[in-house]
Amino acid sequence: MTEFLQSRDLGDGVMALTLARGPVNALDPDFLYGFVDALNNFSARDDVRGVVLESACKVFSAGLDLKDAMDLDREAQNGLVDALNHAFLTQFCFPKPLVAAVNGAAIAGGFFFVLAADWRVAGPKASFGLAEIRVGVDLPIGPLEIARATLEPNTLRRFLLTGQPIRAEDAAAQGVVDELVEVETLLDAAQSKAQKLASLPALTYGRVKRQLRAPAIEVIEAEMKRLAGDTDRSWFNEETRDAMQRMLA
Repeated sequence: MTEFLQSRDLGDGVMALTLARGPVNALDPDFLYGFVDALNNFSARDDVRGVVLESACKVFSAGLDLKDAMDLDREAQNGLVDALNHAFLTQFCFPKPLVAAVNGAAIAGGFFFVLAADWRVAGPKASFGLAEIRVGVDLPIGPLEIARATLEPNTLRRFLLTGQPIRAEDAAAQGVVDELVEVETLLDAAQSKAQKLASLPALTYGRVKRQLRAPAIEVIEAEMKRLAGDTDRSWFNEETRDAMQRMLA
């Protein structure tokens, strides 16, 4: 683990993985690849049967730090896209139960920590949104296919084409989250669900999860392979930096 990713044993084979890159768990390649390493470590450990993903910050994850992102050159843009694809594909393929305990805003790239989870528990101050259209970027293939696979089409349409977040109550009504609980019981509810899922036959759980997600995984893996050979690509377009500046104003 790193200073930005912490773990602790919750008992009964369930580990908590805590996002702790204050103040808002902003995403960068080091943080994302550290997340990959943490999941791979849990995947390889026989004593870990399930994971609760939580945040140590008031915000669950706000996605990119736009102040830093505005200055990224083409190589850094591509490196960030690769990190986003790799991190959330790793979570989506994680063979053990993973429950998200969402205490605050999960926005843009930060929303995919939630969408790639098996079960989503939210507190009353949680909110959810895909702000990419307002930021002036499209979605990397990993996050896009995960969103397609895990959100109802009209919900996804509203998220992507408005860029506006929704509150926890609306997220529960639309099936974006599975449980809405009081903040005092958030971790207990997530831990309880993780323990229940972890009590299921582990090998079968991983296989069924892979069957369910295989179409999206295959598309993501194929596009990641194609992108690996494309050195001329860039993520930003001629609108991106102005859009980011407006978001920061």
